Parts: sequence; C-alpha cells; structure tokens
Amino acid sequence: MFIPIKDDAPTYRKPYLTVALIVANSLIFLVSYLQGPQGFRYLVYQFGYIPFELVHGVEITPQLAASTYLTPFTSMFMHGGWMHLIGNMLFLWIYGNNVEDYFGPVKFIFFYVLSGLAAVALYTAFGPNSDIPLVGASGAIAGLMGAYMVLHPRARITVLIIFFFIQFVVLPAKVVLGIWFIIQLFMSFVGSSTGGGVAWMAHVGGFVFGYLVMRILFRRKGGIPPVQGEGQRIYRMDW
Repeated sequence: MFIPIKDDAPTYRKPYLTVALIVANSLIFLVSYLQGPQGFRYLVYQFGYIPFELVHGVEITPQLAASTYLTPFTSMFMHGGWMHLIGNMLFLWIYGNNVEDYFGPVKFIFFYVLSGLAAVALYTAFGPNSDIPLVGASGAIAGLMGAYMVLHPRARITVLIIFFFIQFVVLPAKVVLGIWFIIQLFMSFVGSSTGGGVAWMAHVGGFVFGYLVMRILFRRKGGIPPVQGEGQRIYRMDW
C-alpha cells in the first residue's frame, strides 16, 4: 500500500469548504450506515450512479425515487464502507486545502463538482451498460490531485509504504501523484474499470480533468509561476 499522510505545502486561506465537504461526507455516510445493511444497500442504489440508467434512459430500480439525472451528483457523497470513507477524506484533506487556497471557496466547489462529473463521464464511456452503483468522492478528489500536481509539483509529501515492511518516506508531490496515476491507469485496463470494487477509470477521468484545467488556467494567465524556495509556489488565483 502507498498512503499519503501529509504534505508541507503552506496555505493562507482557511480551508472552510474542504472541511465542510469532509463533514458532509462523514455525516451522510454515518446516517446511511445507521440504517442497517438493508437500508444502506437501499440508499446506495437510490443515490449511487448507475451508468445503464442514464445511457438508456430507464430505471432498473423503479421502486427507488431518486432521479437518475441527479445521481451523478449525489453519488459523490455516498461511500461503500468505513475504509472507503476514511481513505477518501484523508486524500481530500491533503490535496483539497491547497486547491481551495488557490481558487477560493466558491470556485473551489465548482471545480470539485466538475471534476466529479468528469470522472463519471469517463467511467460511463468505458462501461455504459454497467448496472453496479458508483459511489464515492474519489473521482472529484482525483481532480484536486491533478490540480495539485500543477500547483505544487515539488511539495514534499510524507507517504506510508506497507509492503513486506512498513516505512515512512518523503517524496516530491509529482512523484507521489505520478505513481498514483500510473497505478490507476494500469488497473483500469488490467482490472475491471467499471465492475465491482474500485472504479479506476473514474479516478483517471477526474485526475486528467483537474490537471488539464489547471494548466489551461495558468496558460491563460501568462504561464505557470516559477517554483520558489524549497519547491513551493506562493500565489492565489486573481479572479
């Protein structure tokens, strides 16, 4: 396992939206979990995103009231288990606060949601007939990770490696995120990108969206600012 624990990139704004997203995701999962196994499964099918329903315009669970056209949004706030939630919220905190610091809270939430929709779009493109609910914030968070790679490529990230040994190492963000992306891309084609388990292709879609959008924004504003000092870029979006 390859788990980021913290980074050293400074922030200057309070990450209110990042914290709010962590709280919202945690509360929604807790409420869902407390419904018991049957109730939890009901909510996953009600608010999770099912590609087959959207592509073919049919409800495979007509007894559930949630609109198919809302589930690309609601699925971002659903999680399949405690480890799924904890892992996503850890990644959201590490990478989200710096992206929010750059955008400001309002534009940050738009970027977050659009990243999630980009993840859903690529997931759907590779599995339009999948009838398994997609849940989780990881597609949107992957978009933040792509943006972070442009913002702070040389930030130092402390990573926990669990293999045949357990060790903490400190690596540049571009290395950590590059390894993460390669794993997602590899697993998308070797494993199942749209079946049960991890939605690898959704991660790829979110990451590519976040990375490309951030580079386009910088290009429109005259290029990517130079790295200063110990590898940190110090700036905010001048909207």
